[in-house]
Amino acid sequence: MSRIVFFFQEAFRALRRNGAPTLAAIVTTVVTVTLLGVLIPIFQTTQAKSDEVRSELNIQVGLYDDATPAERQQLQGELEALPHVESVAYISKAEALATLRSEMKDKSIVDSLNTNPLPSSFEIKADDPANLKTIETAIIPAGANGQPDPVSPIVNNIFDRQQASEEIEQVTSALKIVLTVITALLIVASLMLIGNTIRLSIYTRRREVEVMRLVGATRWFIRWPFMIEGLVVGFAGGLVAILVLWLGKLTIVDPLKGGDFDFLSAQDTMSFPLLVGILFVAAVLVSTIGSGITLRRFLKV
Repeated sequence: MSRIVFFFQEAFRALRRNGAPTLAAIVTTVVTVTLLGVLIPIFQTTQAKSDEVRSELNIQVGLYDDATPAERQQLQGELEALPHVESVAYISKAEALATLRSEMKDKSIVDSLNTNPLPSSFEIKADDPANLKTIETAIIPAGANGQPDPVSPIVNNIFDRQQASEEIEQVTSALKIVLTVITALLIVASLMLIGNTIRLSIYTRRREVEVMRLVGATRWFIRWPFMIEGLVVGFAGGLVAILVLWLGKLTIVDPLKGGDFDFLSAQDTMSFPLLVGILFVAAVLVSTIGSGITLRRFLKV
């Protein structure tokens, strides 16, 4: 017990004696943890929203107005049997008009129509948006003459949303790759930055370590005070970073939630307490373990 007290006393004495390197290590930890605390939610929110947009992509198969209920039922069974089809929903002419009316700002345009120009249709969702083109080809394949030959005579056309689907697919895929690379680079840069700062702090005291080794101190006897210093630096830096993130959440994120900025409250994202908990533990562990590992080269006397 007395040895543990001694280690803590030595660690805090060294922290006071080496104020500049200690402050640099704390500031480095604050900056890196804060950056990670901002980027991780952005990455999660963007990924969740892109998945949400992709899940809404579908194919709509327009039907002729004279299609009978029996023909519609038969076609629905054929569509549900196609590969990669997740669900098939029938949309009547009235439902299509009601949907159009709800999406338009000027309701009078729809109200002024004497007849319903919209066809009934089947809305088809794929198991993966990337398979929409395959499903479309299966519904209207090319016939022997090279012309489109629908699987059923009641199929009028397929609403052309393929270009928009492909663009959304490309954008969301590229966005995921870019954010993943940025997050990985930031994590690596953060670890290297904290490690270099700790190494600089230990380098300024290399003579002290060499003297302790020469007088017979064991490696772990020397290492423990430095690891405790790393723990304190990580604790202080993590605490300040969490305070900064909490203030940012209260003053920036929370007021923007809802309305036009509802993207900030995407589902399936990590909760704020869990995020700060992980970041805090990571800051303490990286600083503590980093101090112990960095010290190894100075223990070879």
